[in-house]
Amino acid sequence: MAAEIVNPRSDSSTEGYGDSVDSFDPAFALHRGGKMAVQATVPIRDKDDLSLAYTPGVAKVCSAIAENPELVYDYTWKSQVVAVVTDGTAVLGLGDIGPEASLPVMEGKAILFKQFGGVDAVPIALATTDTDEIIETVVRLAPSFGGVNLEDISAPRCFEIERRLQEALDIPVFHDDQHGTAVVTLAALRNAAKLTGRTLGDLRAVISGAGAAGVAIAKFLLEAGLGDVAVADRKGIVSSDRTDLTDVKRELAELTNKAGLTGPLETALAGADVFIGVSGGTVPEPAVASMAPGAFVFAMANPNPEVHPDIAHKYASVVATGRSDYPNQINNVLAFPGIFAGALQVRASRITEGMKIAAANALADVVGDQLAADYVIPSPFDERVAPAVTAAVAAAARAEGVARR
Repeated sequence: MAAEIVNPRSDSSTEGYGDSVDSFDPAFALHRGGKMAVQATVPIRDKDDLSLAYTPGVAKVCSAIAENPELVYDYTWKSQVVAVVTDGTAVLGLGDIGPEASLPVMEGKAILFKQFGGVDAVPIALATTDTDEIIETVVRLAPSFGGVNLEDISAPRCFEIERRLQEALDIPVFHDDQHGTAVVTLAALRNAAKLTGRTLGDLRAVISGAGAAGVAIAKFLLEAGLGDVAVADRKGIVSSDRTDLTDVKRELAELTNKAGLTGPLETALAGADVFIGVSGGTVPEPAVASMAPGAFVFAMANPNPEVHPDIAHKYASVVATGRSDYPNQINNVLAFPGIFAGALQVRASRITEGMKIAAANALADVVGDQLAADYVIPSPFDERVAPAVTAAVAAAARAEGVARR
């Protein structure tokens, strides 16, 4: 499958699409007809080609796979294709907009896989939000794919869906909203600490947002050696004394907040070394000013960061956002294409914590001697990124015993 930027219906007509469509908006022009297409990798020029690509030649291949199912990786596209699966419940900052409305994002994800990792991907939007139905559907689809990228599925269901799918399947299952964000955040944080002569263990972080990304980042940073982290949701710091916590947040409270902080986000920020925003909203300037000297502010909400960079730069030594028009963009496209490319390359059965840490370290190392306050993470268009992440993930998969080649 090719993710071609070729649109056979690129005219600007919007007839039949309602008043909400601006015929002069380039976004609509680009999306007309979709952003991707299927393309054959072998020619069918004559009857001999046809007899090899289809019947009778294809029967030999089918019979061989029936005898040895592992051959499916060698003689079909399974070894290089990922299913991008959503139920449309947590799409970008738009929320629960449904499966049809999610498709432009899933197509976009698919072409990013191809552009930045050389991995083919198929968008699959499901007409159900039931956890069991999603899991059952993906399990039934799995024989066609080498991996599953879960996308824009709301918390807390996303945690259970990922866990149960990985238990049921012997191919990588990866919820990018959780782990892609966590990998890129760790890479940027490692370099920020290095730039300022510190280690992860020296740092106390505060995360605004206890959804999919916030929970995953907190766990991942602790796994990587962060000193401490407190996570805040809409009701304040997630702490063991709260009686309103979900099972996921209760587990989070047990793992985080060694300092035993309680109260609002602003309480946790006093003296903190790192702010990580994955929630939206606005953090008051006095709270930012109360952070430790030389702090890092990673305000990743889009399009409006929790702390505007102009304010963050008054108090922080390193500032990152989720936007492409500011330095240090924390962008998942730095991680997921290479992670899947590496996992598929060695036919990994899963994506482990070690593989994700290897990805983060490789991503951080791309910056190298160019490390600076406005360059702690490389650009998505840096051609060194995907090969470095792919190689690191493949090596880690072999080291951890989940590679099958």
